[in-house]
This record gives sequence, structure tokens and C-alpha cells, in this order.
Amino acid sequence: MLSWRIGDVTVTRVVEMEIPVPYNPKRAFLKEATPEALAAIPWLAPHYVTPEGHLRLSIHALLVEAPGLRLVVDTCIGNDRPRRLVGGQSLSTGFLQAFEATGWARDSVDAVVCTHLHVDHVGWNTMREGDRWVPTFPKARYLIGRQEYDHWSADGDDEQQVILSDSIRPVFDAGLVDLVEMDHVISPEIRLVPTPGHTPGHVSVRIESAGEVGLITGDMVHHPCQLAHPEWSSPSDSDPVASAVMRRSIFESTAEQPVLVIGTHFAAPTAGLVRRDGDAFRFEGAPSEPPDA
Repeated sequence: MLSWRIGDVTVTRVVEMEIPVPYNPKRAFLKEATPEALAAIPWLAPHYVTPEGHLRLSIHALLVEAPGLRLVVDTCIGNDRPRRLVGGQSLSTGFLQAFEATGWARDSVDAVVCTHLHVDHVGWNTMREGDRWVPTFPKARYLIGRQEYDHWSADGDDEQQVILSDSIRPVFDAGLVDLVEMDHVISPEIRLVPTPGHTPGHVSVRIESAGEVGLITGDMVHHPCQLAHPEWSSPSDSDPVASAVMRRSIFESTAEQPVLVIGTHFAAPTAGLVRRDGDAFRFEGAPSEPPDA
């Protein structure tokens, strides 16, 4: 289990699943990221690309413990719901057991943030209890971006409406939702940062404590190869041009700075520093600390 310290704040990764993504020219996760193009970025191996040239991706939640606050950032896909992302199957993972192995209890969580409302960021907002969906974190405030929620509530995609019905609306029904703005301040150490492009209301999470800084990316960037090529945008980006501009802007502002960047889909080592590499960037992984260090 990976964990990092940012001043008085600890961030711990809880993995739901890790997957290699083979290149498929008909439905590529990143169309430019061919095995040949990835091989031209030598620092990606061995952590972020398989020997066959497949992208390594991780779907995980990040547990952020700050003074007086336990916060979960993004809640993965969740069990018991068929989703296109996993071939129309329902997952049955040990995510909750892994969550509890960190020493956290579900009812000890104070707040949940979804960087955006895509399928792999909202699933464990809820869990199945009999024939109902109930909040997984019954004492938490669920901080959902107002602009993001308004956008997807009006979207016509059938699966996105199912996602809202089983992963978002039950927490509204339980009275646990706070609709927040894209620059919402969660605590003295933690605030949201607007990073639209992947979705209209997408946010990242900035941590500042005791002179140290961290940034949880959300899907502002999906894979470290996008540091070498910020112009590579995912087909899932609502605005591919805006997402590319946002990525480069974030990398420019963090390059050669002591900012621990924690990738929401980066395989281990997951967190690291942004370094300049010609007219682009590279990712320098940072070591994890024991959770009780």
C-alpha cells in the first residue's frame, strides 16, 4: 500500500484494480500512444508501460488525512453494477477490505470528493444493501461540483444516467451532498483547483501543509506518457483541445518545483515530481512512506 506525507497531511492509495491497456487502433485509450511511440519515451519503462508496449493504468481511491479531516478523493467503479468500462460485467473486488486495512472505518470518513462524475470516480459513493443503493460513507459530506453535476444531469447518455441513479442520487436522497464551486476550500490544507477540459467541471485537489505542496490530478492527466506529449488527449475528454492546454499549463507550473504530483490513474509509484525534458516533461517517481512513518 503506497502512502506519502505532505507536511502534516498523509495520502494513502487504495487500489480497486490495475490493468494493462493494449493498443487498439479502432478504440484506442490514447490514439497516439502506439507501442512504437511509447518505446521512444524510455523513462516510461518499467513502471508505466509493459514490455509489450501496453499502458499500465491503476484505478484507485486516495485517502487524505489532514488535521481534523478524513477525506476520500474519487471512489473508483464499485461492485455490483455492470459498466461498459469493464466489458459490461459487475465487479466483485475486495476494495472495502483494502480500505479498512488502512485503519479507516467507513463511518470515520468526514468528506468525499469526486474530481468529476465519470464511472471510475464515483462508484464507491454507494454500495448495495439488499435491493437498495446506500451511501458507503454514511457520516461523510459528499462534495460534488455544481457545474459538473448540472452538466451530467442534462446529458443524454443512457449509462451516464444509470451512473447518476445508483452512485450519485442515493447520496442526495440521504441528505449528504454539498454542491460546491470549482475552487472550494475544504480545509486550511486542502482546496479544489479548477482543471476543466476532461469534463466541463473537472477539478484537481491541491494540498498545502507545513511548506510542502501536493496535487491530486484527477483525469486532468491519465497516464505519465502525457507529460512527454501533453497534446495527447483521451477520446473521453469533453474538450480535447482544452484538456491539452490545461495539462501543459499544470506541467509548466509544477516543473522543477517541489510539488508532489499524485496521478489518479498512474501505476506505482503513482506520485512524483515533474521535470523538464526538452520542450516537454517527464515524471520522476517518488518513494512511498510507511503509513505509520
